[in-house]
Amino acid sequence: MTIDPSLWILVVLFFVIIAAIYSAVGFGGGSSYLAILSLLGFSFFFIRTNALLCNLVVVSASSFLFYKNKIISFKDVLPFIVASIPMTFIGASLRLDESIFFVLLAITLIGSSFSLLWQTFLNKKENQKIIKYPYYISYVLGASIGILSGLVGIGGGVFLSPILNHLKWGKPMKIAGLTAFFILANSISGLLGLVINKTFEYSLFSTIPLLFAVFIGGQIGVRYSIKRNNSKWIKIFTAVLVLIVGIRILFLRGVEYFF
Repeated sequence: MTIDPSLWILVVLFFVIIAAIYSAVGFGGGSSYLAILSLLGFSFFFIRTNALLCNLVVVSASSFLFYKNKIISFKDVLPFIVASIPMTFIGASLRLDESIFFVLLAITLIGSSFSLLWQTFLNKKENQKIIKYPYYISYVLGASIGILSGLVGIGGGVFLSPILNHLKWGKPMKIAGLTAFFILANSISGLLGLVINKTFEYSLFSTIPLLFAVFIGGQIGVRYSIKRNNSKWIKIFTAVLVLIVGIRILFLRGVEYFF
Protein backbone atom coordinates (compact mmCIF):
# COMPACT_ATOMS: atom_id res chain seq x y z
CA MET A 1 0.00 0.00 0.00
CA THR A 2 1.29 3.46 -0.98
CA ILE A 3 0.71 6.50 1.25
CA ASP A 4 1.62 10.11 0.55
CA PRO A 5 4.90 10.88 2.44
CA SER A 6 3.50 14.05 4.04
CA LEU A 7 0.49 12.12 5.33
CA TRP A 8 2.75 9.37 6.66
CA ILE A 9 4.85 11.91 8.59
CA LEU A 10 1.67 13.17 10.26
CA VAL A 11 0.68 9.60 11.12
CA VAL A 12 4.07 8.93 12.73
CA LEU A 13 3.86 12.14 14.75
CA PHE A 14 0.34 11.25 15.82
CA PHE A 15 1.62 7.87 17.03
CA VAL A 16 4.16 9.70 19.21
CA ILE A 17 1.36 11.76 20.78
CA ILE A 18 -0.90 8.74 21.30
CA ALA A 19 1.89 6.72 22.93
CA ALA A 20 2.70 9.63 25.27
CA ILE A 21 -0.92 10.04 26.32
CA TYR A 22 -1.72 6.36 26.80
CA SER A 23 1.53 5.36 28.50
CA ALA A 24 0.93 7.96 31.20
CA VAL A 25 -1.97 5.86 32.51
CA GLY A 26 -0.37 2.47 31.84
CA PHE A 27 -1.94 1.90 28.42
CA GLY A 28 -0.19 0.88 25.22
CA GLY A 29 -2.45 2.81 22.86
CA GLY A 30 -3.49 -0.23 20.83
CA SER A 31 -7.08 0.88 20.43
CA SER A 32 -6.08 4.14 18.75
CA TYR A 33 -3.35 2.52 16.64
CA LEU A 34 -5.99 0.14 15.33
CA ALA A 35 -8.33 3.03 14.60
CA ILE A 36 -5.79 5.12 12.70
CA LEU A 37 -4.44 2.25 10.61
CA SER A 38 -7.93 1.05 9.74
CA LEU A 39 -8.99 4.53 8.62
CA LEU A 40 -5.91 4.68 6.37
CA GLY A 41 -7.03 1.53 4.60
CA PHE A 42 -4.32 -0.91 5.63
CA SER A 43 -5.04 -4.63 5.37
CA PHE A 44 -6.88 -6.41 8.15
CA PHE A 45 -3.95 -8.48 9.43
CA PHE A 46 -1.44 -5.64 9.06
CA ILE A 47 -3.62 -3.54 11.37
CA ARG A 48 -3.78 -6.19 14.11
CA THR A 49 -0.08 -7.05 13.87
CA ASN A 50 1.22 -3.49 14.01
CA ALA A 51 -1.14 -2.40 16.79
CA LEU A 52 0.16 -5.25 18.96
CA LEU A 53 3.79 -4.51 18.07
CA CYS A 54 3.35 -0.85 19.01
CA ASN A 55 1.66 -1.93 22.23
CA LEU A 56 4.58 -4.18 23.02
CA VAL A 57 7.15 -1.42 22.56
CA VAL A 58 5.28 1.08 24.73
CA VAL A 59 4.36 -1.16 27.65
CA SER A 60 7.72 -2.94 27.78
CA ALA A 61 9.42 0.31 28.71
CA SER A 62 6.51 1.38 30.93
CA SER A 63 6.48 -1.90 32.84
CA PHE A 64 10.21 -1.65 33.51
CA LEU A 65 9.89 1.89 34.89
CA PHE A 66 6.85 1.07 37.03
CA TYR A 67 8.69 -1.92 38.50
CA LYS A 68 11.95 -0.02 38.92
CA ASN A 69 10.14 2.70 40.88
CA LYS A 70 8.46 0.03 43.08
CA ILE A 71 4.96 1.05 42.03
CA ILE A 72 3.90 -2.51 41.23
CA SER A 73 5.11 -6.01 42.14
CA PHE A 74 4.96 -9.35 40.33
CA LYS A 75 2.72 -10.69 43.10
CA ASP A 76 0.00 -8.22 42.11
CA VAL A 77 0.36 -8.91 38.40
CA LEU A 78 0.71 -12.71 38.30
CA PRO A 79 -2.97 -13.80 38.72
CA PHE A 80 -4.15 -11.50 35.93
CA ILE A 81 -1.40 -12.58 33.54
CA VAL A 82 -1.68 -16.32 34.21
CA ALA A 83 -5.39 -16.22 33.36
CA SER A 84 -5.17 -13.82 30.44
CA ILE A 85 -2.29 -15.24 28.37
CA PRO A 86 -4.01 -18.45 27.16
CA MET A 87 -7.31 -16.66 26.58
CA THR A 88 -5.63 -13.88 24.60
CA PHE A 89 -3.90 -16.51 22.49
CA ILE A 90 -7.25 -18.18 21.77
CA GLY A 91 -8.87 -14.86 20.91
CA ALA A 92 -6.08 -13.89 18.51
CA SER A 93 -6.26 -17.32 16.87
CA LEU A 94 -9.91 -16.94 15.92
CA ARG A 95 -10.48 -15.78 12.35
CA LEU A 96 -13.21 -13.15 12.31
CA ASP A 97 -15.00 -11.77 9.29
CA GLU A 98 -13.47 -8.33 8.62
CA SER A 99 -16.78 -6.46 8.90
CA ILE A 100 -17.61 -8.18 12.17
CA PHE A 101 -14.15 -7.28 13.44
CA PHE A 102 -14.66 -3.55 12.83
CA VAL A 103 -18.12 -3.58 14.41
CA LEU A 104 -16.70 -5.34 17.48
CA LEU A 105 -13.77 -2.94 17.61
CA ALA A 106 -16.01 0.14 17.37
CA ILE A 107 -18.38 -1.09 20.08
CA THR A 108 -15.40 -1.98 22.27
CA LEU A 109 -13.86 1.47 21.89
CA ILE A 110 -17.09 3.34 22.54
CA GLY A 111 -17.90 1.23 25.59
CA SER A 112 -14.40 1.63 26.97
CA SER A 113 -14.45 5.39 26.55
CA PHE A 114 -17.70 5.74 28.50
CA SER A 115 -16.37 3.43 31.22
CA LEU A 116 -13.19 5.44 31.54
CA LEU A 117 -15.06 8.76 31.70
CA TRP A 118 -17.49 7.35 34.23
CA GLN A 119 -14.86 6.07 36.62
CA THR A 120 -12.77 9.24 36.26
CA PHE A 121 -15.57 11.59 37.25
CA LEU A 122 -17.06 9.20 39.80
CA ASN A 123 -13.88 8.76 41.82
CA LYS A 124 -13.26 12.37 42.78
CA LYS A 125 -11.41 11.48 45.95
CA GLU A 126 -7.75 10.74 45.37
CA ASN A 127 -7.35 8.94 48.71
CA GLN A 128 -10.15 6.47 48.20
CA LYS A 129 -10.40 3.41 50.44
CA ILE A 130 -8.75 0.36 48.87
CA ILE A 131 -10.79 -2.85 48.85
CA LYS A 132 -9.15 -6.29 48.98
CA TYR A 133 -10.72 -9.03 46.84
CA PRO A 134 -10.24 -12.82 46.74
CA TYR A 135 -7.57 -13.98 44.29
CA TYR A 136 -10.10 -15.76 42.06
CA ILE A 137 -11.53 -12.37 41.07
CA SER A 138 -8.18 -11.49 39.50
CA TYR A 139 -8.19 -14.74 37.52
CA VAL A 140 -11.75 -14.21 36.28
CA LEU A 141 -11.03 -10.65 35.19
CA GLY A 142 -7.78 -11.67 33.51
CA ALA A 143 -9.41 -14.47 31.51
CA SER A 144 -12.44 -12.45 30.44
CA ILE A 145 -10.47 -9.43 29.30
CA GLY A 146 -7.83 -11.66 27.72
CA ILE A 147 -10.10 -13.32 25.17
CA LEU A 148 -11.70 -10.00 24.19
CA SER A 149 -8.26 -8.41 23.83
CA GLY A 150 -7.10 -11.20 21.57
CA LEU A 151 -10.18 -10.90 19.37
CA VAL A 152 -9.81 -7.17 18.68
CA GLY A 153 -6.01 -7.03 18.76
CA ILE A 154 -5.31 -4.80 21.75
CA GLY A 155 -3.63 -5.35 25.10
CA GLY A 156 -6.79 -4.94 27.17
CA GLY A 157 -5.75 -1.95 29.25
CA VAL A 158 -8.78 0.10 28.21
CA PHE A 159 -10.94 -2.62 29.76
CA LEU A 160 -8.91 -3.50 32.85
CA SER A 161 -8.10 -0.03 34.17
CA PRO A 162 -11.70 1.29 34.38
CA ILE A 163 -12.85 -1.94 36.04
CA LEU A 164 -10.10 -1.89 38.67
CA ASN A 165 -10.68 1.78 39.40
CA HIS A 166 -14.38 1.12 39.81
CA LEU A 167 -13.65 -1.79 42.16
CA LYS A 168 -11.18 0.40 44.13
CA TRP A 169 -8.58 -2.33 43.68
CA GLY A 170 -5.68 0.05 44.33
CA LYS A 171 -4.36 3.58 43.91
CA PRO A 172 -4.52 4.99 40.35
CA MET A 173 -0.75 4.80 39.86
CA LYS A 174 -0.62 1.18 41.04
CA ILE A 175 -3.46 0.32 38.64
CA ALA A 176 -1.52 2.00 35.85
CA GLY A 177 1.49 -0.20 36.62
CA LEU A 178 -0.61 -3.38 36.67
CA THR A 179 -2.28 -2.34 33.42
CA ALA A 180 1.09 -1.93 31.70
CA PHE A 181 2.22 -5.44 32.73
CA PHE A 182 -1.15 -6.87 31.72
CA ILE A 183 -0.94 -5.31 28.26
CA LEU A 184 2.64 -6.53 27.88
CA ALA A 185 1.64 -10.16 28.52
CA ASN A 186 -1.44 -9.98 26.29
CA SER A 187 0.45 -8.31 23.44
CA ILE A 188 3.06 -11.08 23.41
CA SER A 189 0.38 -13.76 23.56
CA GLY A 190 -1.64 -12.08 20.81
CA LEU A 191 1.38 -11.81 18.53
CA LEU A 192 2.19 -15.50 19.04
CA GLY A 193 -1.37 -16.33 18.01
CA LEU A 194 -0.96 -14.31 14.81
CA VAL A 195 2.39 -15.93 14.00
CA ILE A 196 1.16 -19.50 14.52
CA ASN A 197 -1.92 -18.85 12.38
CA LYS A 198 0.21 -17.18 9.70
CA THR A 199 -1.64 -13.88 9.96
CA PHE A 200 1.38 -11.89 11.18
CA GLU A 201 1.78 -9.12 8.60
CA TYR A 202 4.24 -6.23 8.64
CA SER A 203 6.26 -3.93 6.38
CA LEU A 204 9.72 -2.64 7.31
CA PHE A 205 9.01 0.67 5.59
CA SER A 206 5.80 1.20 7.58
CA THR A 207 6.37 -0.73 10.80
CA ILE A 208 9.83 0.51 11.85
CA PRO A 209 8.90 4.25 11.88
CA LEU A 210 5.76 3.47 13.89
CA LEU A 211 7.69 1.44 16.47
CA PHE A 212 10.29 4.17 16.83
CA ALA A 213 7.54 6.79 17.22
CA VAL A 214 5.69 4.94 19.97
CA PHE A 215 8.92 4.23 21.84
CA ILE A 216 9.69 7.96 22.02
CA GLY A 217 6.13 8.87 22.96
CA GLY A 218 5.88 6.09 25.53
CA GLN A 219 9.04 7.23 27.30
CA ILE A 220 7.72 10.79 27.52
CA GLY A 221 4.33 9.73 28.87
CA VAL A 222 5.33 7.22 31.53
CA ARG A 223 8.16 9.36 32.89
CA TYR A 224 5.84 12.34 33.20
CA SER A 225 3.21 10.19 34.93
CA ILE A 226 5.64 8.76 37.50
CA LYS A 227 7.03 12.20 38.23
CA ARG A 228 3.69 14.01 38.53
CA ASN A 229 1.53 11.13 39.81
CA ASN A 230 -1.65 12.81 38.52
CA SER A 231 -3.39 11.22 35.57
CA LYS A 232 -6.99 12.48 35.75
CA TRP A 233 -6.77 14.91 32.84
CA ILE A 234 -4.95 12.32 30.74
CA LYS A 235 -7.68 9.76 31.40
CA ILE A 236 -10.31 12.26 30.27
CA PHE A 237 -8.42 13.11 27.08
CA THR A 238 -7.86 9.43 26.37
CA ALA A 239 -11.54 8.59 26.83
CA VAL A 240 -12.61 11.37 24.46
CA LEU A 241 -10.07 10.25 21.85
CA VAL A 242 -11.19 6.62 22.05
CA LEU A 243 -14.83 7.66 21.75
CA ILE A 244 -14.17 9.71 18.60
CA VAL A 245 -12.23 7.01 16.80
CA GLY A 246 -14.73 4.35 17.86
CA ILE A 247 -17.61 6.29 16.34
CA ARG A 248 -15.63 6.97 13.16
CA ILE A 249 -14.79 3.30 12.68
CA LEU A 250 -18.38 2.25 13.30
CA PHE A 251 -19.66 4.55 10.55
CA LEU A 252 -16.78 4.29 8.07
CA ARG A 253 -15.78 0.62 8.31
CA GLY A 254 -18.40 -1.18 10.37
CA VAL A 255 -21.61 0.13 8.83
CA GLU A 256 -21.18 -2.16 5.79
CA TYR A 257 -21.86 -5.12 8.08
CA PHE A 258 -25.46 -3.98 8.49
CA PHE A 259 -26.13 -3.28 4.79
